[in-house]
Amino acid sequence: MLRGALIEYGSDFLGPIPNVVIFQFNPETMRRTIQIPPRPEGAGATETDQAGEPPIEQISFSAEFDAAILRDREQALALAFGIGPQLAALEKMAQPPVALGGLIGAVVDAVGDALGLGGGGDPPEQPVPRVAYPKILFIWGLTRVLPVQIESMTINEQYFDALLNPMKASVDLSLSVVPPGEDNTDPIAQGAMDYSNIAKEAQAVANLANTVDQVVDLIPL
Repeated sequence: MLRGALIEYGSDFLGPIPNVVIFQFNPETMRRTIQIPPRPEGAGATETDQAGEPPIEQISFSAEFDAAILRDREQALALAFGIGPQLAALEKMAQPPVALGGLIGAVVDAVGDALGLGGGGDPPEQPVPRVAYPKILFIWGLTRVLPVQIESMTINEQYFDALLNPMKASVDLSLSVVPPGEDNTDPIAQGAMDYSNIAKEAQAVANLANTVDQVVDLIPL
């Protein structure tokens, strides 16, 4: 059975191993919401049927994780940490990357200031670089490979072992499909979006075969 997955990738997608979370159990239900932006009005509207911005698709579901099955298979990570590694990988996808070196430097500076070892004077001004959220692909079957961002995540941990490692949890996820921008600087997201759109178009065309007889019945002769 195919399983759904979330894959975090970077510009070197084919280099280091990406952060991957494969659903242990496929969600039983999935909610998809297509938000239609308002149409242009006033001077900006050139035609009565002019479309606005592209629709925004949001996907929500609940993913289940259970360490019992993994422990029965004697998986080392599950024996040591339960489902902690899967939850940590999911949380990482919802947060911008943090530079470890920057954190260590901040701690050293704070300790130095507390001990009176600072250099004194005003600290040099330096612009803070923008940090982007992780790039994520949502894979669901053979026809849906979508670039997404995690909008919200609710983790419900239910059971724990003697070391308080989580043993079972459900994670409520809300995703937004993020089409690539006009600059097209992300070929992976662009390729995934094009692939999914082509698959959707093919299924829509295939549906015509199911409706030919019904359309004939609707047209009075």
